[in-house]
Amino acid sequence: MEIQLRRASESNAASIKESWGSLCWLASKKVGNAAGITIGRVVIRKGESNPRHSHSGAEEVLYLLQGRLRHTVGDKDVVMEAGDTLVLGPDIFHNATSIGDEDADMIVAYPTGVRDFKLE
Repeated sequence: MEIQLRRASESNAASIKESWGSLCWLASKKVGNAAGITIGRVVIRKGESNPRHSHSGAEEVLYLLQGRLRHTVGDKDVVMEAGDTLVLGPDIFHNATSIGDEDADMIVAYPTGVRDFKLE
């Protein structure tokens, strides 16, 4: 088994800034350290929302580290508190709004090395 260590300094350099927050891909085929899984860290700033989107053919798992999110999944709303885990089926349009007193910080995971992203 091959071992790959990605230092925090490498992750911070790969952070993608968006108007609503940031994404940092920690492991994936594109990052070059995992062939069959994608793991990232997403921050949604207080009062902001990420765009409504889906992922073709892959589940998504979200683990909220801090903050509070209202996640709109299809036509339903789910409120997440720090420590909550949400699993979304493939091809379901969703997005999240940070509704707490601080930025929402979460880990996201997909069971594929290439994350598919489709805007609604």
